[in-house]
Amino acid sequence: MLKRIFSFFHQYKKYAVLAVICIVAESVFELIIPLIMADIVDEGVANGDRALIFMKGGQMLICAALALALGIGSARFSALAGQGLGAELRKEEYRRLQAYSFSNIDRFRVSSLVTRLTSDVTNVQNSISTGMRPAVRGPVMLVIATGVAFSINAQLAIVFLVALPLLAFLLFQIICHVRPLYSKMQSAIDMVNRIIQENLTAVRVVKACVRGEYEKEKFNQVNENLMSISRKSFRLSALNMPAMQLVMYGTILAILWFGGRLINSGGMQVGELTGFLSYVLQILNSLMMISNVFMMLTRSLASASRIVEVIDEKIDITDENARNISVQRGEIDFSHVYFKYKKEAAEYVLSDINLHINAGETVGIIGQTGSAKSTLVQLIPRLYEATKGAVSIDGHPVREYPLEHLRDAIAMVLQKNTLFSGTLVENLRWGKEDATMDEIREACQIACADEFIDRLDHGYETEMGQGGVNVSGGQKQRLCIARALLKKPKVLILDDSTSAVDTATEAKIRRQLAQKLPDMTKIIIAQRISSVRHADKIVVLDDGRINGIGTHEELMAGNEIYQEIYESQKEGADL
Repeated sequence: MLKRIFSFFHQYKKYAVLAVICIVAESVFELIIPLIMADIVDEGVANGDRALIFMKGGQMLICAALALALGIGSARFSALAGQGLGAELRKEEYRRLQAYSFSNIDRFRVSSLVTRLTSDVTNVQNSISTGMRPAVRGPVMLVIATGVAFSINAQLAIVFLVALPLLAFLLFQIICHVRPLYSKMQSAIDMVNRIIQENLTAVRVVKACVRGEYEKEKFNQVNENLMSISRKSFRLSALNMPAMQLVMYGTILAILWFGGRLINSGGMQVGELTGFLSYVLQILNSLMMISNVFMMLTRSLASASRIVEVIDEKIDITDENARNISVQRGEIDFSHVYFKYKKEAAEYVLSDINLHINAGETVGIIGQTGSAKSTLVQLIPRLYEATKGAVSIDGHPVREYPLEHLRDAIAMVLQKNTLFSGTLVENLRWGKEDATMDEIREACQIACADEFIDRLDHGYETEMGQGGVNVSGGQKQRLCIARALLKKPKVLILDDSTSAVDTATEAKIRRQLAQKLPDMTKIIIAQRISSVRHADKIVVLDDGRINGIGTHEELMAGNEIYQEIYESQKEGADL
């Protein structure tokens, strides 16, 4: 896991190496100081040699100054390495998300993906920025200080052989209990983010239905759950410090007791004991650092595994079968197509779909709610992959087209319309980055968006706000149609994208599309028969199967489902 994460250091690896060098050098200089101090006590003070005291004191100052400079360098390089790794992980996660198919995205909650891009990455980068120093310094000081302590007095150093196993056992017990809790804590953060995201996205519905108190209660539940898990996690991890202090103070007391007996028996000098105690403190501090690193690493590993899940998610839809071909006409074929969202699902969402759409034809798709109308058209640009059977364009299976070209040749206005922060013209240029104003005006005229754009305060330069909050649902739909038309696609798919537009405007958009874009294949999904009755042919879907295909007149004459939909809408209009 760590090897996988560290592989994303890239150009920041040099900062990690420099940080390690600085930390090791700093540790060495700090460990020299107690030796110099022992010489001052045993030789300078004992013999009254002022010159030696000042000389050794100067050496201590130089070592301290060098250690300080190296400490500053290690802090800087660690921060650069940690923040750089965090940036690379976020970049890689976001890059992978852009390559995800709808199926891949369905496997993760949006709130979870946000947490994995933010909180989880922050945990990992902080473990590098703040954890590199103790992670390197601890073992270096432990090894060197233990070696020097044994060289000063091997008998007294044996005390560590009792203290170290005790400390290791306590640390192991704490980590075993804390690690699962850290994973639960990140999942609890996912839940908090999910509730916040849902509430903010649907804030108008919440206020309109006066469900503020209900939403507060929902948030309080997930918030209390996060607090409970966090409290339990940190309570257990906090035991690390008292466990360390118990071992540390017990070790110091044992050394003072045995050391005092050695001094009384003449087996040790006072300066040696002073220097030895300094190294003991260094050893115990290094052990404390190592234990803290283990605690930090435990949480980072929980976050790292969640990050790697996103990065290593197998992308369902790729270009591995792509050839150097392009969509020329927009003729579409469905041949015995079956589809289900999950392989283990018991039933197919679409079953045995056989459908031929000629280039330049206008096809309407109608059916009851849940009849898989949207799912059917999403197979054309490979937003989902057909489970069985083949979807072809111009005689070539869609999987043989390069994905970028395929989706550029097929403009799809989804059921849920989305505008982004920025000006109106910036949103429209999502369809074509280098579109001229003449092209933009023409697309808006076909989509009947020009009717309201001219009334906006700043016209095409009007700020849309997040999600296009300052335009109505119908206006948003027309802008999304104009954005799709700017691509000049071979196939245009309107997935119930005129539901918020009045029937007169919808009819005008339909006429404009037929007159000005006669060669473009148009697929219109709708709930209203008035939206599709003028199509060259209409497909009636029922429970994921084609129930009938024909013109309005043909279906009215012989298709019961179409007749029922027509009669229900006619009755609604009469009322």
